[in-house]
Amino acid sequence: MKVKGLLIDLDGTLYVEGEPIRGCREALLNLRSSDLLLRFVTNTTRKPRREVLLGLRHMSFEAEESEIFTPARAATLMLRNRRCHPLVADSLLEDLEGMVADDESPEYVLVGDLGEDFTYARLDAAFRYLMAGAELLALQKNRYWRRESGLSLDAGPFVAALEYASGKTAVVVGKPEKDFFRLALEDLGLEAHEVAMVGDDPESDVAGAKDAGLKGVQVKTGKYDAAAGTSGEADLVLESFAALPEALEL
Repeated sequence: MKVKGLLIDLDGTLYVEGEPIRGCREALLNLRSSDLLLRFVTNTTRKPRREVLLGLRHMSFEAEESEIFTPARAATLMLRNRRCHPLVADSLLEDLEGMVADDESPEYVLVGDLGEDFTYARLDAAFRYLMAGAELLALQKNRYWRRESGLSLDAGPFVAALEYASGKTAVVVGKPEKDFFRLALEDLGLEAHEVAMVGDDPESDVAGAKDAGLKGVQVKTGKYDAAAGTSGEADLVLESFAALPEALEL
């Protein structure tokens, strides 16, 4: 497989539960010694890129903040100089520079993961902006996620509520949406056929990338389930990210 750039998933691909997967740090160093352009992609909508970077460096993965591509980064590229009401965690606002915050007549309502801050008052205000003409943009639309205490609602149900109430359909900018991959390619400055997405999630990573015209590399770590036969769409299937430099003949 010949490519000029890589989109690299984080959790489940480079590490699992905060522990680096064996050989992945060395593989990343090997990739960095080549001419490949890299972006680390994640669907997190609560942590700014600065915090994602700190986590990677804590695990001794070499990365730069400019290489981290999140739904917030994708939204920033879409919303530059546009008036927007951000319904997101305060910690994420630092990644939304260029967006013009507007609580009077926004062009967009941007929804991320607010957790317990999803109050009636905030949702009602967002609904009114939508009814006044604003468009709905969602960083992701996951239904739920797992805390230590069990399953909890994610942003998706609240996005769905705003869609139902306003009659509008949200534009979603996280994986596996085409817009996410399109904007990541723009950030790399490469065409889809020149880039491969490497990840553990057959749907969000591999199928999403393939649908956007990229190559897909499935790693058998994290969410991969051999019994489910989840690697059918991949251009390349590897035991782990550690095997990628050899597979790319670097």
